[in-house]
Amino acid sequence: MKKNGRPARAAHFSGRPVLILLNKPFQVLCQFTDNEGRATLADYVDFPGVYAAGRLDYDSEGLVALTNSGRLQYIISDPSNKLPKTYLVQVEGVPDEAALAKLASGVLLKDGMTRPAKARLVDMKAAPWPRTPPIRFRKSVPDSWLEITITEGKNRQVRRMTAAVGHPALRLIRVSIGQWELGGLKPGEWKEVEVP
Repeated sequence: MKKNGRPARAAHFSGRPVLILLNKPFQVLCQFTDNEGRATLADYVDFPGVYAAGRLDYDSEGLVALTNSGRLQYIISDPSNKLPKTYLVQVEGVPDEAALAKLASGVLLKDGMTRPAKARLVDMKAAPWPRTPPIRFRKSVPDSWLEITITEGKNRQVRRMTAAVGHPALRLIRVSIGQWELGGLKPGEWKEVEVP
């Protein structure tokens, strides 16, 4: 876990399979190095030999799984495994039943149809945590939250799906990957979990 604003030192790495769950903050690259000086996973995770299993966009937040196991990397990130990934998405406007039905049945994007998804409005009084900087608010346009579960991973897929049905994403937070959930991890915090 991150303590006092600094990543905790990892236990000795013994070559055993490792699985780490991280709550990736907004505007952090889902890699360990960057030539442009942007924040990376190395600013939060101090555990040798692990890499992100799959990606989460720079401007998205939430659950990232890191592992040193090729088997786990394949299970988590390969689209053929259809591992469900669930997101909370704050969107412009309030999607109606027709928009939700389109998301659920599949949306035509430039790179083809998406697989069927689960999509529903969720009643959230406030975001799970404040974002810095905050999203842009427009008094004339309401916003709402969706919970969307997909089983594939096209580039920026959830954002493109909500935009395609007329509700651009303002904020996107991944809350689960398969059996693993974000739980109470705060932005920048991580924990090691049992390897299946």
